[in-house]
Amino acid sequence: MMPHKSRVIDLHLAVEDSIMGISITIPVASHAQLHGGGFEAGFYHPVLGFDHLLAMVCVGIIATLLGGRCVYTVPLTFVVVMFIGALTGFYGITFFGDEVGIALSVFVLGIAIFKKETLPLLLTFSLVGFFAFFHGHAHGIEIPRLANISAYTSGFMLATVLLHLVGIILTIMSFRLKNGALYMRYLGLAIALIGLSIFIQNVMLR
Repeated sequence: MMPHKSRVIDLHLAVEDSIMGISITIPVASHAQLHGGGFEAGFYHPVLGFDHLLAMVCVGIIATLLGGRCVYTVPLTFVVVMFIGALTGFYGITFFGDEVGIALSVFVLGIAIFKKETLPLLLTFSLVGFFAFFHGHAHGIEIPRLANISAYTSGFMLATVLLHLVGIILTIMSFRLKNGALYMRYLGLAIALIGLSIFIQNVMLR
């Protein structure tokens, strides 16, 4: 076996093991219950909330697959609308279905990556903005119980940007692999199945 091919297979297996390890050790759709309500709590809310993490990485992947200015305009759309959603949560404006919207975001964005078909730009931005609102609202409803609102908000905003960057970097790396496009499709399918699992656990079984 060629050394390059061996490294690619090892990388593929490592990614699979990491995903399985995370899904086992971090309860699906659970969020960080950190005390203090500062920057650290805000930062880890999307990072340790597996549903948040997957959706935000997907946004980075989709943005890079679209290419051009979409690499930054799609994530920017997510961040801006997420902030608006957080404000509604902070001011006590309630919406039914945060968990539904978040679970669907993981499923739909994963399917979009798996299908490998570039969505129309209007539909892409609409879906990203729609789902971002639910993620933001979920962050925002946590804020009134916390001590430092600005620090908490800065934390989850920064974490969101970094997770988008993870998706962007993963996609750029896949471009350099012989079967990178196929690996990304597998990743999209895995994420979609996780999203479906989250939906069943948090919506249908409640």
